[in-house]
Amino acid sequence: MNIGVDIDNVISNFDEELLKEFLKHNEELGYSDEINEKADYITCGMFHWSEQEVQSFYKNNVERIVNNLKVIQGAKDYINKLKDDGHHIYIITGRNNGEHSSPYNNTKKWLDENHIKYDKLILTNAYKNDEHGKSEKCIENHIEIMIDDSISICKDCINCGISALLMDTLYNRKVKDITRVHSWKEIYEYIANYHKKKINVILDTDTYNECDDQFALAYMIKSQDIFNINAITVAPYSHKERNETVISGREKSYHEILKICNWLNFDVTNKVFKGAEDYIDNGYEKDNDAVNKIIEIAFQNDKTYIMAIGAITNVALAIKKEPKIIDKIEVIWLGGHSILQDDNLEFNFKQDINAVRIVLDSNVKLTIIPCKNVASNLVTSIYELNYYLKDKSELCNYLLDRFYNDGYHGIQERRVIWDISVIAYMINKDWFTTQEISCPTIKDDTSYVLTSNYHKIAMVNYIDVNNVFHDLFKKLSSSL
Repeated sequence: MNIGVDIDNVISNFDEELLKEFLKHNEELGYSDEINEKADYITCGMFHWSEQEVQSFYKNNVERIVNNLKVIQGAKDYINKLKDDGHHIYIITGRNNGEHSSPYNNTKKWLDENHIKYDKLILTNAYKNDEHGKSEKCIENHIEIMIDDSISICKDCINCGISALLMDTLYNRKVKDITRVHSWKEIYEYIANYHKKKINVILDTDTYNECDDQFALAYMIKSQDIFNINAITVAPYSHKERNETVISGREKSYHEILKICNWLNFDVTNKVFKGAEDYIDNGYEKDNDAVNKIIEIAFQNDKTYIMAIGAITNVALAIKKEPKIIDKIEVIWLGGHSILQDDNLEFNFKQDINAVRIVLDSNVKLTIIPCKNVASNLVTSIYELNYYLKDKSELCNYLLDRFYNDGYHGIQERRVIWDISVIAYMINKDWFTTQEISCPTIKDDTSYVLTSNYHKIAMVNYIDVNNVFHDLFKKLSSSL
C-alpha cells in the first residue's frame, strides 16, 4: 500500500516546540501572565502581541525550530515497521512555502538524521491558494491513506477518494467526522487491519448492452482494496430492433465479462454466473446459476451488497425464492428516473417492471440511483477519455473504442456512462446526496406513486460528478 505521511505534528513535535519558543519570547517581553489558552492556535490570539509581532517572530524563528524538532514517540519505529511490512512511505509536507531557505535539503537531512525510512519526499506549498495540493500528490502517487494533522487536508483527501487519518492535536479536536488517531501504534494497527475491512459485493450487470457496464466492471475490479468481489452475475437484456434476445444478450455479456476480467488478471474461477433467460414480466420464474449464487453468498456473509446495473430480474428472483435473504443483503440499483419525472420509461426499469415491484415491496434495504436528472450527469467525452486513458493499457484502449462506437448507437463523441455511479456510491457515499423516502408504488404507466407510511428506501438526488470521474480515471489509468 502507498501511504502518505505529513511531518509536522505527525512525525515531529512541531506544536510542542513552537509553543515553547513563543512562551519563552512572551516572558522576555514581560507578558508571562497574559496567555489565552482557549485560542484557536499558538499564532492566532494566544498571545497579546500585535499581529505584526507574531508574524515577525514566527518568520524569523520557524526554520531554526523546524531543523531542531524531535521525533514524536513511536513514529520512527512504526514507520520503519510499515516499510519492512512492504508498504511504500511518501513523506508529503507543506514546507515549500517560503519560510525555509532550503526546504527539501533541510527536510531530507532531518529525516535521515532521525533514521526515518521512506520512499519519496514531496513538498507542497501550505500557504498557496490551492487546498488540493496534497490530495493531488496523493492521486499522482496512487496513495491510499494520508496521515495529517490538518482538518482541511484530510477532508480534501476524503473527497478525492483517499482515506485519511487525522493525527490528534489540541487544535483540531472540534471536528468529529474524520477518523482520528492518537499515536503511531494506533496508526500501525489501523493500516494493518485496513484490507480486512473490505465490502462483500456482487455485481449484477448486462455487460454487453452498451459501453458503460464495461467501465463499471473495470472500475470495481480496480477497487479491490475496497471490494471483496464475491460474484459477477449476468443480468438480462434484449433489443427487438437489433434482433437481440435475452439468451443471445446473456451470452455476449458473459463473454464480455470474461474478456475484461482477463485483461485485469481477475481470477474468474467460481465468480461469473449466467442469470435469467427471460423477464418476470413474461412469466419467467426458473432457477438459474446467478439466482442460486446470490442466495448462497447472502447466507455465507454477514452482509452482502448487490450492485445492480441492469434489469433487476436476478435480484427479484432470488428474493422471491428465498425471502430470508432480505436481512442479509443491501441492494444499490441504477434504474428508473427521478421521482420528479412523470414516468420510468428507462431501459433497466421498463424491461421488467414486475421485478422492480418485487424488490420494492420486499422491504430489502434499497438505494436507488435514478437515471434522468441524477446519474445522467455522468457525461464525459472521447476527448476527456483520450486525455486520461489513451494507451494506458489494452483495456483502456478497448474502453475508448467501445465508448466512441458501442455497436448500437453509432459514433458518439459524448455519452453518459451512468453505470459507474453504483460502483462509486459504494466507494465513497460522501460523493452522493441521498434522501430517505417512503417506498413508492408503481402505476401501470411505470410512474411512481408516492406514499407516506410504507417502509423506507433511499433515493439518490445528487452526485458529485467531478469526484467520481477523478477516481475512475485515476484507477483505470493506474498500472497497479
